[in-house]
Amino acid sequence: MAKVLIIYHSQSGNTERLARSVAQGVMNTEDARAVFKRAFDTKTHDIKDCDAMVICSPEYFGYMAGAVKELFDRTYEELKDDAVMYKKPYCVVISAGNDGSGALTHIERICKGYRFKKVQHPIICKGQVTEEALAQCFELGRTIAEGVNAGIF
Repeated sequence: MAKVLIIYHSQSGNTERLARSVAQGVMNTEDARAVFKRAFDTKTHDIKDCDAMVICSPEYFGYMAGAVKELFDRTYEELKDDAVMYKKPYCVVISAGNDGSGALTHIERICKGYRFKKVQHPIICKGQVTEEALAQCFELGRTIAEGVNAGIF
């Protein structure tokens, strides 16, 4: 059974809506389980125990949310040399007021340091959350879960 960790931070609710849609996509997949966690509540064992992750962050001042960065800072030392982390599948969802590129660049750079493996193109939702963006997030959740179950990721 695929266990997909969806990590998010949200103040306005936009990123949470996108993250919930990812979770629904995972749960809509046979033999898959979504673990839905705020960045501040995510622990090292959550990252170690999942089969894949979707990191959902708003863009603030061209950067990821501080809560997401704090998660990376808090877990890096314990996880950096753990063989379980090598090529752990991940993807990114950004809720952007601007273009989202700065937040995405920094998240991907940090994930490279963890030695995670990006398995899907990021979703960047610019401005208001649309039904199209929610549908993309739903499909992303399904794709990640199915990819884990099939052994592709």
